[in-house]
Amino acid sequence: MHQPDHRTAPAGPAPANPAPADLAAVPVAPGGGGATPTDDAPRYRPDARHVLLLGAMCALPAVSTDIYLPSLPDVARDLGTSAAAAQLTMTGMLIGGAVGQLVIGPLSDRLGRRTPVLVGVALHVVVSLLCAVAPAIVPLIALRVLQGFFNASATVVAMALIRDRFVGSDASRLMSRLMLVIGVAPLFAPSLGGVIAGQWGWRAVFVVLAVLGVGLWLVVARRMPETLPVERRRPSGVRAALSGYAHLLRDRHFVALAVLPGLTMAVLMTYVVASPFVLRVGYGLTEQQFALLFAVNGVGLVLGAQVNAALVRRVAPIRILRVAVVLTVLLTAVLLAVTLTGAGGLWSLVVVLWLVLALVNFAPPNATAIALGRHGAMAGTAAAFIGSLQAGTGGVVANLSGVLGGGPVAMAAVMLASATVALAVLALATPAFRRGGAWQQLA
Repeated sequence: MHQPDHRTAPAGPAPANPAPADLAAVPVAPGGGGATPTDDAPRYRPDARHVLLLGAMCALPAVSTDIYLPSLPDVARDLGTSAAAAQLTMTGMLIGGAVGQLVIGPLSDRLGRRTPVLVGVALHVVVSLLCAVAPAIVPLIALRVLQGFFNASATVVAMALIRDRFVGSDASRLMSRLMLVIGVAPLFAPSLGGVIAGQWGWRAVFVVLAVLGVGLWLVVARRMPETLPVERRRPSGVRAALSGYAHLLRDRHFVALAVLPGLTMAVLMTYVVASPFVLRVGYGLTEQQFALLFAVNGVGLVLGAQVNAALVRRVAPIRILRVAVVLTVLLTAVLLAVTLTGAGGLWSLVVVLWLVLALVNFAPPNATAIALGRHGAMAGTAAAFIGSLQAGTGGVVANLSGVLGGGPVAMAAVMLASATVALAVLALATPAFRRGGAWQQLA
């Protein structure tokens, strides 16, 4: 599925909120169908400030997760609860994000892109401050669900903004470039969170999240353009939203592709949720050692995304997706074997984990770009559908490792199961592995 160059389309009516100069040059086609080619305009080259803005928006849930990770054992001890209950403060945020995207996606198609994200980030700030004073584990879990709900505004709007202007390989490449920004979260957030919690306690971590939310709100208010003109907005109301989701559900290839990022997220989030207990409790790592190891694995995440961004210039996204999912299954099987046998000890576990995580970011941008390319006229709703499945699947599946005991074998088994289901979906519900016409059917 090689995509042609996408060039500037004929100009439509001006958006209600003029775009800043650095973002206004990005091509956008009337009708919400993404960029379309013409013969008299230069090809779009991604602007670094554009990538930084969208990356910061997409990174908000990741930062809210990773900066809090080193504090999980302390939260369990301080609030007098179990490790599984403490993990629910992580998975609860993902489930809240899943519901939030289902609600906020259609709103962004009706109200435009700016209003939902500005309101959502502002409420993230409020909820973060409430988390800092939570008296027990149950209120903290509930507040984390709300935090995930409001954080979803930043993610779903960023994805919809990309689809407003790009399709196919261009969209996949931009999403991969965003991982260079998003990857800062696993590189530095756990270390920062460990330092903050060590000096002032885990509650101070949420105060920092509130401050970061204020900074993001100011950047979005000043730099994010409105990419959905009034004439292209969809009707509001529950019936309109349900109608949009029903339309998406009738496209079986879209649904299959939309499920894949969630199953890949389940592989990643199982590691994220289980790793503090596997590595700190099971292997006796200190907060600083855990943060360093988490950062090293974060390098794998970022490098994988950038390799994908380079590959997608020459290789069709569906071909990359096919190979990446197969390799993920094979490597998670090796990971399970390592944890069962104990061969190589901690170092063997770390090496295989790094390889698995380096593959994690190949599937989501390619599957998402192909899926969104099928429904450009309702990009916000489609992005919300994909994002909700991604967050919800990751949140529900990741906690299974805690239910199964929370050790390295449980972690590896859940990761392998998630990757295997992803391969089954790709093989059975799409034409990706069929001869003849597979790439065109998924275009």
